[in-house]
Amino acid sequence: MTPRSTERINIPGPAGVLELAYNVPGPAPRGIALVTHPHPLQGGTLDNKVVQTLAKTFFALGYASVRFNFRGVGQSEGGFDEGVGETEDALAVIAHARARLALGNDALSIVLAGFSFGSYVQTRVAKHVAVERMVLIGPAVKRFALEEVPADTIVIHGEEDDVVALADVFEWARPQQLPVVVFPGCGHFFHGRLTQLQQVITGMWSTAPANAASAP
Repeated sequence: MTPRSTERINIPGPAGVLELAYNVPGPAPRGIALVTHPHPLQGGTLDNKVVQTLAKTFFALGYASVRFNFRGVGQSEGGFDEGVGETEDALAVIAHARARLALGNDALSIVLAGFSFGSYVQTRVAKHVAVERMVLIGPAVKRFALEEVPADTIVIHGEEDDVVALADVFEWARPQQLPVVVFPGCGHFFHGRLTQLQQVITGMWSTAPANAASAP
């Protein structure tokens, strides 16, 4: 993914204009990867480095990556809605991507990837659409009521995350017997670890999540 491959557009959304960034690898992508950003009231945008890394990862895997600014961020209109309106925003973006890339049908599979607050929104989105797989980075458990997720969901968290405690992620994952990949010595924003983050997701994508460390 390069800056030249990025197309930014505005589309109608539930609360007004939504600002999108598309990265489409070619005329026949293997699916659509929707990527959602951190908390809108704490500086989260579609240009967040982790969000860009997720988009880059799925673009390299052959997916059409689409990021967007939640309502009230950048050129997206509206105001913060505690994840409820943001879920509606995400569903509107999926509908737009399907109409654009799959001629309005469900032929292309949907991947949901989110960072922090964006992970919470994606667990809500997954209740409304059929999903190929999910990737949750630094999921904002305890701060928001994350839904249960499929067993093959990739969950990655930093050992030294000072925004969302690793112990809280294990507490959320444990009842689901959900594996969690832990980056030792890593904080919430994966500073200096973005290349490794991409490599781990890419390496796990075509395999079952058996290589991950289960929550204790």
